[in-house]
Amino acid sequence: MKNIKSLALSLIVLVSGSAVAQNTNSGYFTEGYTYRYQMNPALSVNDSSFVAMPGIGNINVAVRGNVGIDNILYNVNGETTTFLNPQVSASEFLDGLKDNNRIGADVKIGVLAFGFKAFKGFNTVTLNVRANSSLRIPKPLLSFLKEGIENTTYDISGLKAHADAYIELGLGHSHRLNDKWSVGGTMKFLFGGANIDAEFDKAQLTLGHDSWTAVTNARMQASVKGLEYEHDYNSSTGKEYVDGMDVDGTGLNGFGMAIDMGAVFTPNQDWSFSLAVLDLGFINWNNNMLATTNGDKAFNTGNYSFNANDDAANSFDNEWEIMKDDLSALYELEDMGDDGSRTTMLGATVNTGVEYTLPVYRKLKFGLLNSTRIHGDYTWTEFRLSANVAPGRAFSAGANVALGTYGFSFGWLMNVKVTGFNMFLGMDHTLGKLAKQGLPLSSNGSVNFGLNFPF
Repeated sequence: MKNIKSLALSLIVLVSGSAVAQNTNSGYFTEGYTYRYQMNPALSVNDSSFVAMPGIGNINVAVRGNVGIDNILYNVNGETTTFLNPQVSASEFLDGLKDNNRIGADVKIGVLAFGFKAFKGFNTVTLNVRANSSLRIPKPLLSFLKEGIENTTYDISGLKAHADAYIELGLGHSHRLNDKWSVGGTMKFLFGGANIDAEFDKAQLTLGHDSWTAVTNARMQASVKGLEYEHDYNSSTGKEYVDGMDVDGTGLNGFGMAIDMGAVFTPNQDWSFSLAVLDLGFINWNNNMLATTNGDKAFNTGNYSFNANDDAANSFDNEWEIMKDDLSALYELEDMGDDGSRTTMLGATVNTGVEYTLPVYRKLKFGLLNSTRIHGDYTWTEFRLSANVAPGRAFSAGANVALGTYGFSFGWLMNVKVTGFNMFLGMDHTLGKLAKQGLPLSSNGSVNFGLNFPF
């Protein structure tokens, strides 16, 4: 039981402190921000041509969640400790948790990008490396880790983990239909690198007066080039089980496509309305290595009888070893081999924006953006109210506040753009207090930085 708690705690702390990212919504209404077209392809219609600095043209890293380091680490008598410390009360720990605790992480690194005017509009070519990860932790699991066996039932069904990485090649075009409407779109070709999904479909523990029972049903799917599962042997069940992974070589292991679509409606010089749908697409992964419990696995303490006679077949030592092996079998996965290909959908995002230009000072604009990401259990939404100023061609900036699924945040972006040079820096979620390890206490944080050369 101690090993199980240690493993679960390590996973929670690791994912809670993961560094991650996506598009920076703080730049949606900021004039001169080069990568507005990645939030709405129609916003690039008036942009100037540019070439990105290879590798650092657009680095975007962020993390979102409703549980963070401050839910896991505590200060007790001047020292940093985990929630498992007896001096941290169960109520203090559990009151700060949700029924389903989520961490979502995305990273986007612009490898190459350039934009130019042609074909009666503005065109972009972008090569990005993207990585996404997410974890869903049911509250009963954390309750079990903290309290031990105090309740009669624990149901941790729905514990899920996801990670993928892929290369994205995007070809975009935007143009003006008339003096009120602008439209744009991007066709994306996706080259899959790796994908892993793991889930407990069923994980239930029931405590009775004389015995307790546990039932599990779990599976893991891994699509990684050259991956094979390592095995160990359970002498009690007589079956091999997955005991690790071995990757022999690297390479692409999937292909997919996606589209971004956007439109901007400007009825007059004061108001502008915009709508975009991003990452509407899929990736088909090869070599899906499947591992499962192969149906429900059950365990009942009533099946064991301990004999004080050391020479008996069911002596305490013998029966205890059998019981430990049977208990381990609850979470041991059988290697089901290569299950062929499988298709996963991307996490689509819908952006809806309203912008108002202040008549008495037209260089100051206010914007309201709703951004909703749709990806199964990790769907989230936020409303972001911003003020954006562009006093001259060389400088523009914006500050904003947001409220949504993951609470309140403050964001900002500064953009410097002169002849032949452009640099920007911004955050959707400004980092708050940091732990001694340098990790943000909140699970919400982001940073966006880039160097580009306009012409």
